[in-house]
Amino acid sequence: MRLIDSDGAQLGIVPFEQALTRAEGKDLDLVEVAGNATPTVCRIMDFHKYRYEQRKRTQESKRKSKSAASTVKEVKIRSRTEAHDLEFKTGHILRFLEKGHRVKISVFFKGREITRPEFGRDVLTKMCERIADVAAPEGTPRMEGRHMSLMVVPLKAPGAVKDKSAAPKRQAGNMPSGASAATPGTTARVDAGGAETETEVAPAQPVGGATQAPAKKESMGAETAAPAETESRSENDAEN
Repeated sequence: MRLIDSDGAQLGIVPFEQALTRAEGKDLDLVEVAGNATPTVCRIMDFHKYRYEQRKRTQESKRKSKSAASTVKEVKIRSRTEAHDLEFKTGHILRFLEKGHRVKISVFFKGREITRPEFGRDVLTKMCERIADVAAPEGTPRMEGRHMSLMVVPLKAPGAVKDKSAAPKRQAGNMPSGASAATPGTTARVDAGGAETETEVAPAQPVGGATQAPAKKESMGAETAAPAETESRSENDAEN
């Protein structure tokens, strides 16, 4: 047999007894690696360690094959699906794309709907338009029995895709209901009596190289009239 040492060195053609004695002297195993060759090729190795490393490599390859990029999710819809249901399905597709999965969109034809495949093609076109900014179709729609399917792949990295079907959040800075906006140059406030007051701030004017403080003008929303007795008393003082 042709013998290979544990370090990979070629020992040439040796008798079986000599090869076995050499392996036992190193406390290793004599393993046949090419039984169909002439002469037979054997190697001195630790067989249990070899099997362990082989299992580790197999597990690692399986783990990599189950990554998100190779996972395919399927979303099924009908050729007569309404707009609200399409919006609901779009949310599922966007969540799958956010995780980095490829998505297979399948349109099912029921009964005589199979005679109008253009309806299914229109549905797939609408779905692609809804997710055009985050995914791209892979190929063209194809028929598989009573199903028309199309594969879409994410354009962005996992986690960068946002679900557009969610309701928009209220923007910061929106005024609460019942509040009035002040015009530019004025400040609105409400006094204790409930009357609204607008304070106008005039722009500063330079006076002799200095800046004059802005003047304030207040206009009350509700004016109060002077009492009649005060007016008559003022007229009497004027006559005297």
